[in-house]
Amino acid sequence: MTDPTDFHQQVIGDAAAAVRGLTVALGERLGLYRALAAHGPLTPAELAGHTGIAERYAQEWLHAQLSADYVERDPLADAYRLPEAHAAVLADPGSLTYSAGFFTALKALYATEDLLVEAYRTGEGVGWAEHDAALDTGMGSFFQPIYRHKLIPEWLPALHGVTDKLRAGGKVADVGCGVGHTTLLMAEAFPQAVIHGYDYSEEAIGIARRLAEDAGHGDRVVFEVASADDFPGQDYDLVTFFNCLHDMGDPVAAARHVRGSLDPDGTWMLVETNAGPEHVTGGAGPAARMFMSLSAVMCLPVAVAQRGPHALGNHSGEQAFGGIAKEAGFSRWRRATETPVNAVYEVRP
Repeated sequence: MTDPTDFHQQVIGDAAAAVRGLTVALGERLGLYRALAAHGPLTPAELAGHTGIAERYAQEWLHAQLSADYVERDPLADAYRLPEAHAAVLADPGSLTYSAGFFTALKALYATEDLLVEAYRTGEGVGWAEHDAALDTGMGSFFQPIYRHKLIPEWLPALHGVTDKLRAGGKVADVGCGVGHTTLLMAEAFPQAVIHGYDYSEEAIGIARRLAEDAGHGDRVVFEVASADDFPGQDYDLVTFFNCLHDMGDPVAAARHVRGSLDPDGTWMLVETNAGPEHVTGGAGPAARMFMSLSAVMCLPVAVAQRGPHALGNHSGEQAFGGIAKEAGFSRWRRATETPVNAVYEVRP
């Protein structure tokens, strides 16, 4: 039996992490981690000078980071440094391990607490559009480093014949594209391909169009507001779903629409969380534990809000997703590759 004192300390530790997440969001939004990585070690006054914040707040924020072992301190100089390994997680958006951007989504998630209380009582949902736009950018920022480092060099080559088709000018639909990170990565890697990005969030599509213009792809990457079960177009060589099927109220209808939109030799690349029912009772790593909490406050309520026949949650697992594909008429299913965070499935007619 767990000692109540021990469990109390565990919960206090979780509470500390929850509050610390807000300090991480501040560090990301104000450029505090980046300043430490570029100019450190820094005193509170120097950090304030580099970032334009008040010195007293710089000191208090640094104390919070020090108490969490995020930074190190030289007590003689009262100077703080961000270790190189920590900078790869907190200060470098180009790093595979960069994670600070996720914490900026907390603003959106915590703001829906009252809506969630009502949803839990009534069985209704909380739609994606009811969240602040920080949810789009924060979640996009969390997955972006993984996509940047894995999508082109590893995930797409793991699918049979797909990269050859895209080099030759294939046709792609990136469904549930959010702010377009994956869409633009494919556009950059395969300049001959025709790339479409679809999402039902008007705010996300607006951001995606601006990013496409900034990247110089505005004339050949088309972003449109559309849902997964009615996006336009036929004969796609590749349809991609990145961490979004579990958010849909009718994933079977979405899968059927994909089946009908594909070329007869086309491929549906389904990327989902690498978490399943087996992780609920033990053996879950940090990513799986995070996803299960996200499912309770974001993914499940979003799916329920669509009033469809399914509300999967993000850790339904391969058997559930494979069953949906089979019900939709797909005959070939393969786990093509995986990371600790994601599983990548190749689904074909």
